Amino acid sequence: MSTSADPLAALAALPGVAESVNAVRNAVDRVYGHRVMRRRSNEVTSEAALRGARGSAALAGADWALEEVRRRTDFGAEGEPRTVGAALRLTAEAGQLLSIWRQSPLRVLARLHLVAAGGVEGDEGVGRPRQSGEPVDEPLIGSDLPLPDADEVAGRLDGLARLLLAGSEAPALVAAAVVHGELLALRPFVSRNGLVARAAERIVLVGSGLDPKSICPAEVGYAELGVAPYMAALEGYASGTPEGMAVWIAHCGRAVELGVRESTAVCEALQRGAA
Repeated sequence: MSTSADPLAALAALPGVAESVNAVRNAVDRVYGHRVMRRRSNEVTSEAALRGARGSAALAGADWALEEVRRRTDFGAEGEPRTVGAALRLTAEAGQLLSIWRQSPLRVLARLHLVAAGGVEGDEGVGRPRQSGEPVDEPLIGSDLPLPDADEVAGRLDGLARLLLAGSEAPALVAAAVVHGELLALRPFVSRNGLVARAAERIVLVGSGLDPKSICPAEVGYAELGVAPYMAALEGYASGTPEGMAVWIAHCGRAVELGVRESTAVCEALQRGAA
């Protein structure tokens, strides 16, 4: 990543990034201008939250049909039910953490992991960055992506927090993509890193003002694009090269666009009275 005074702005200047930023901005503006948003935006937000959680869970290995997620109430069983439950809890929690994020991103990340893991403070490995020698359970991220050691994780998390707190002129998409990519590359917790990373991206998109009502679920887009392209783009981010970073940001932008398309369909259904 650039060593300039504003590294995020430097990323925004990479070839192709401006096109992704503009495409996302135009898509978001269109869905916010839909007539349904004037009176029924809360319903669109609720539906986007459910669909986003389903998409994030799918990327974590629990690819359930939307109606299955909608009807289920018991998510306590091991395996896929717990993954879906974690995604739903994170979606509900993320909207409550915006003010804290602006003051302490690391505190929010710890809280997100606590919620995702379904534990309580003090549980071993829950709600804190992993320590030296602790294994990471993140099965969908293969061995081709090197796992940073605990010291590197601590240093890069601190750097990420300082970068966010310093502020930037960069577009929201760039900041959100960096938060998402850095957390996936670091895998700072012993489990549920993907779910946490996508929830953190959601917080950035909402808190930045790009998607204040949280109606553009990028998680839907990532799931639609598929795990293999997601991982290929992540490898580009982890490479640290300008080309790789641009590929990752473009992938994140496309996911947001697909999330917008999903919520536009929800708006159309509400307009027809078919919700």
